[in-house]
Amino acid sequence: MSEEDKELEILKAKRLLEMQKNISLQQKQEELKATKQDQKTTTNPREISIKQLGYRGLEVLQNAESQFPEETKLVIDKLADLIQSGEVTETIDGGKLLTLFRSLGIRVRVATTINIEQDGKLVSWSEKLKESTSVKESSENQTE
Repeated sequence: MSEEDKELEILKAKRLLEMQKNISLQQKQEELKATKQDQKTTTNPREISIKQLGYRGLEVLQNAESQFPEETKLVIDKLADLIQSGEVTETIDGGKLLTLFRSLGIRVRVATTINIEQDGKLVSWSEKLKESTSVKESSENQTE
């Protein structure tokens, strides 16, 4: 290979590197634009917070919103700020969210039921108690 061929190859390699750098810069800029657009579309604090909620988190949030709308809005706004800043990264399940509200003095009421298994079926605890008291009463009436 002549001297000119070597120089030409070096120039081609440099040009190829420049083109690769330009392409990677363009891709990074496009990714930044996409993330900014995602942030703009999810600027609603409630939506940001909902994305971070886990098991039964939405149920607790809806109960809180119906029972304490103004206080819940303030909590959700602050929670969304913490999520966006990266201070809150873990998934917030219903229990954690309920604990958060209660620690702030907001006593959110959540409907709970206790089910037990009887004869292969799930029966609510209240039905089981009614059944056992009716059996007791009927046996007491028979002994009298």
